[in-house]
Amino acid sequence: MKQIRVLIAKPGLDGHDRGALIIAQALRDHGMEVIYTGLRQTPEQIAQAAVQEDVDVVGLSSLSGAHRSLFPKVIEALKSKNAEDIPVIGGGVIPSEDIAFLEEKGVKKIFTSGASTDLLAHYIKGLVHSEKVLESPKKISHIGIAVESIDQSLPFYEHMLGLALDMVEEVDTEKVKVAFLSIGESRIELLEPLSEESAIRKFLNKKGEGIHHIALEVDSLEERLLQLKNEGVPLLNEEPKQGANNSQIAFIHPKGANGVLFELTKHVKGSEE
Repeated sequence: MKQIRVLIAKPGLDGHDRGALIIAQALRDHGMEVIYTGLRQTPEQIAQAAVQEDVDVVGLSSLSGAHRSLFPKVIEALKSKNAEDIPVIGGGVIPSEDIAFLEEKGVKKIFTSGASTDLLAHYIKGLVHSEKVLESPKKISHIGIAVESIDQSLPFYEHMLGLALDMVEEVDTEKVKVAFLSIGESRIELLEPLSEESAIRKFLNKKGEGIHHIALEVDSLEERLLQLKNEGVPLLNEEPKQGANNSQIAFIHPKGANGVLFELTKHVKGSEE
């Protein structure tokens, strides 16, 4: 397979390039050839270098706050050289509210300062080799709430909130009893521990009753887990396991999701959704 060539550039008057150098080395570690053009490059210089070096991707780094002006100018400079087919990605100190603007201007993707280099490398490989890009989760499947007793908790949800109870079942593998209540296109899942070894029992002992996890419904659970693993996202489960309501589930480690426990779930044909 052809080696991916990436141009890393610092447009404008930004005088710091430590981050750009770290990115360049990380991409080299992933087997890519990286051309770094140095500091204080004009959009025209960057576009010219991209064409001369015949790169597959241009990566722009900005810490100066001039990204709203400079990133679109690089894209225009590429167009003027009939090189608009070279995708441009960006990173650095970029406020979240500017991301939509930059993507509208033609930037393929913005990686904020918290993104891992593994995530960046995986994205570039998919972009260049036209690998399948997994769609975002379909919806919030349910919100899991840990309770001491489902029987004692149900009256609040049924009578105070007016939610309908869908089903109650025991999941032996997780040592937990669950109750699902419908709310719009989603559900609330009440989780009651069935033994002292249950993860829910340990959660209750440590934190008390409350929200335990958020479940996202996805297609291709195995592919999603593989993608997350390749991108360096820590997982509690690298393979799907049996969940409630005839579903397949896996959990993302909270340390990889800003302290939130996310469950990925795929409903098996014949289960109630």
